[in-house]
Amino acid sequence: MKAIVQTRYGSSDVLALEDVDRPVPAADEVLVRVRAASLNARDWHLMRGDPYIARLSAQFGRRGPKEPIRGSDFAGVVEEVGRDVTGLRPGDEVFGESDGALAEYVAAPQRLVARKPAALTFEQAAAMPLAGTTALQGLRGLVQPGTTVLVNGASGGVGTFAVQLAHAWGAEVTAVCSTRNVDLVRSLGADQVVDYTREDAFRAGRRHDVVLDLVGNRSLRDLRRATTLTGTLVLSGGGVWHGGSLFGPIGLIARSRLAAPFVRQRVVLLSTVPGAEELDTLRELAQAGTIVPAIDRTFPLPAAADAMRYLEGEHARAKVVITV
Repeated sequence: MKAIVQTRYGSSDVLALEDVDRPVPAADEVLVRVRAASLNARDWHLMRGDPYIARLSAQFGRRGPKEPIRGSDFAGVVEEVGRDVTGLRPGDEVFGESDGALAEYVAAPQRLVARKPAALTFEQAAAMPLAGTTALQGLRGLVQPGTTVLVNGASGGVGTFAVQLAHAWGAEVTAVCSTRNVDLVRSLGADQVVDYTREDAFRAGRRHDVVLDLVGNRSLRDLRRATTLTGTLVLSGGGVWHGGSLFGPIGLIARSRLAAPFVRQRVVLLSTVPGAEELDTLRELAQAGTIVPAIDRTFPLPAAADAMRYLEGEHARAKVVITV
């Protein structure tokens, strides 16, 4: 099968379309014929090996990622199921999250796969797993009618879902994005949109019950300044940036841990946990029209390197999707 393979860290030039063996599903896995996949900031970090300290973690290696095939979000058709798989069978249309998704086939644990929303295309479904789950877990339990929410990075993959969810749950949503994304974010349900090229939402004097930071480009002091004294600050890693870094958003996360015992504000370090239950929730929300995946551009699988280059160089809005 064809797959996008990487053997060393670097720019998108290290990504190559190669012929590799088709995966064989384990007892608890399903083999999916991929119809579409989407890119996340996570894919960029794995490609670059950035921040450098992450190369000490389980998913990273010293010179290249341990999983050579890039991608994690996918949508497609079940080709084969392992002997312990129940509830899914060949021919089912599914979506999910598993390493190695930028390929013609991916073998994924059943616990990370769910039936595709019938109302969505494969491209739309592939845009949901990681970004949708992150937004869901970042806001769930914190938002109710009347809650004021600030989303920093509102036009990104996670941000577009977060704005829609917060709006649907009755929050008053302030979204931070660049000039060209103002109309998009407003169309998703934001009540106020702050163009960061013209105004600083973190020095405007207004505080919010929930601040969801999806960028990691502001100091902890700035983020706390925008949060009410009894509010919640949710930190969710960081996006794509230029050049290498030693700690990246890990520095901000470390400082927040140190400060947490001494401030009234609640600081939450969001670690997204994927699973079929979350995918089922996203499917129901999509079926009801509560969330609609926003897609910036699509690229064919052979042009995956160009798609990654676009993601890191052109400040892509919403999701970048790969068709297979």
